[in-house]
Amino acid sequence: MARRSIPWLLLALFALALAARLLPGPRVIDDAFITFRYTRNILEGHGFVYNPGQPVLGTTTPLFTFLLVLLALPFGGASANFPALAIGVSAVADGLTAVLLYALGQQLGSRAAGLAAALAWAIAPFSVTFAIGGLETSVYVLLLVGTFWAYLHNRIPLAAGLSAAAILTRPDAVVLAGPLLAWHALRSRPSLLQGGFWRNNAKAILIFLLPLLAWAAWAWLAFGSPIAQSVSAKSNAYRITPLGALSNFLNFYATPFLEHLTFGMQWLYIGLWLHPFLFIAGAWAVYKRQRSTMPFILFPWLYFAIFAIANPLIFRWYLTPPLPFYILFIALGVHTLYIQLTAQRTPSRTLSLALAAALVLLPTLSLLRGWTLQPEQDLGRPAPRMAWIELELLYAQAAAILQPRLAAHSTPPTLAAADVGVLGYQLPTTPILDLVGLNSKESLPYYPLDAENYGDFLYAVSPDLVMHQRPDFIVILEIYGRYGLLQDPRFIAAYQLVEAIPASIYSTDGLLIYELQQ
Repeated sequence: MARRSIPWLLLALFALALAARLLPGPRVIDDAFITFRYTRNILEGHGFVYNPGQPVLGTTTPLFTFLLVLLALPFGGASANFPALAIGVSAVADGLTAVLLYALGQQLGSRAAGLAAALAWAIAPFSVTFAIGGLETSVYVLLLVGTFWAYLHNRIPLAAGLSAAAILTRPDAVVLAGPLLAWHALRSRPSLLQGGFWRNNAKAILIFLLPLLAWAAWAWLAFGSPIAQSVSAKSNAYRITPLGALSNFLNFYATPFLEHLTFGMQWLYIGLWLHPFLFIAGAWAVYKRQRSTMPFILFPWLYFAIFAIANPLIFRWYLTPPLPFYILFIALGVHTLYIQLTAQRTPSRTLSLALAAALVLLPTLSLLRGWTLQPEQDLGRPAPRMAWIELELLYAQAAAILQPRLAAHSTPPTLAAADVGVLGYQLPTTPILDLVGLNSKESLPYYPLDAENYGDFLYAVSPDLVMHQRPDFIVILEIYGRYGLLQDPRFIAAYQLVEAIPASIYSTDGLLIYELQQ
């Protein structure tokens, strides 16, 4: 009977994940709109570009971009609803991830742990927010978890293909793919030394290398490098606080189930020790039975260490990829401790069911505290508290204000902005000067700025960049120019304020629209 009920359980998990992403409605994040503009330009025949005629690789997710291109073809091509496509494919991806987490828990010795991890992923704000935000995160995580499942089932070519696809979805997947390759070679050490390893794994090696080499060669020819320009732009333009990434990851790893919303911030001191302890307990028990799990056990900690050492500006979606691995091994750790504590005597069926229910339900109930029935920017639907889109709504207002002014120009005017997602998507034919440099090469030489330009904020627009490029319109949050650009006499003389849209985010005094005086 239990075996017959499993398909229904898997279907229920998939449906729950799907519903959790369709219920809140679209809450698309600015960065996702950048990918949508690349997608639309490909479909319109302009090529893989943000601005037609300017070959710049400004997105780190080429595979997700091409996936959206394929999905758009039967739904209107360049006129397709790209946010809906992205949210739809993300919802399906997260549903499949939930199913795989249950299957992994079952294979690793605990259906309850697998169910706990699957339920947590289905409703976790850190998974739902970026699915309804239109980002590639859900597809990326599915490929990582799929690699885990394929490798445990000894389907090495499939694991190789999924890990290559993960790297093409986000390059930080090398944090999993690299150790996995090394571990697989180490486990095959005798055949590696005798040459048999290469014969036995030739198919997997080709499946892994060919798409990566093909993309790298094409990107090198098209853009001059397979590494997205956005990587160097973010590291130069933003002022990063020392140990900022470390602090973000410590907080995240201490509260994977958002326990601080229930128990207060003092939970950080408990969770910082409790969750790694449970993870280690589960990982050690699993590793003793299945040595092939080692790369996946290491992944959350290698990911943590690399980001902490590199110390980039941590956007919220950077934290999500290790989450399903982390919560699965924590759940397995709880199961392991229960087995050890009851080793001397067989527990009653009632006690076993009660503990299994607690393992499954407590994380789920804790994560539900991260949802609200009345979210900010209320769309009349429940949503994760963190799925706020005030910035995006501000830029949508700015785009509406700019449209008639842009149309009045005989030639397409240039629009400059530091957040270019919504503006670039809403104004598809307008050339955009990316003031951070994600999609505009001409911005890169102007960063980093002197400290006085930043004040107490992490980003500031370069006054020299604006005055040398002289875009026709500029849209920036006031905080971006408070200490530099807006105080520059050259800018004050050359630009006139068109509109100041009230805003409360980032302690800014509004979203400002300026026009160059002729």
